[in-house]
Amino acid sequence: MRVIAGEARGRKLVTLPGEDITRPTTEKVKEAMFSSVQFSLPGARVLDLFAGSGQLGIEALSRGAARCVFLDQNRDAIQIVMENCKHCNVFDRSRVSLGEASLFLSAAQESFDLVLMDPPFHKEIIPGLLPAVSRVTAPGGIVLCETEKTADLPAAAGELALAKKYQYGTIAVWRYEKEKSE
Repeated sequence: MRVIAGEARGRKLVTLPGEDITRPTTEKVKEAMFSSVQFSLPGARVLDLFAGSGQLGIEALSRGAARCVFLDQNRDAIQIVMENCKHCNVFDRSRVSLGEASLFLSAAQESFDLVLMDPPFHKEIIPGLLPAVSRVTAPGGIVLCETEKTADLPAAAGELALAKKYQYGTIAVWRYEKEKSE
């Protein structure tokens, strides 16, 4: 697994062994995700929920995001995220937090231009979190959710509206957008 583009391009990232804790996004899916938001990344505030190895947030930082908050509830995953951020020279623009997603979202006082959600598959976590994610998404913001192809997500949640669903083999990426304020 490596960073695809930007200032950290080509840097290899470490991940926890096995797929029970982390399931790295394939390069094909990651490239497609970031191609779809490439013009929104410069200067963006990013939230990487269920960070795992941190690869999605690091990719965003490498491509010009201003800062990224990484969240995971596994201590070992958090250690890996910190190592990967340091290795890619993006640690100074990172905040790595240990915690549960719904608790973090309910307490968050900041807003994000891009939210990346790649939770464990087959747990149906995303539908319950989308209203809270909507609350922390900035006007004009984008939320990308990676799921198994068979997942069923709502057409809207809070102020988020489903803009597009992409499919890549057994993986689906759902793009939600929040309207810009007047």
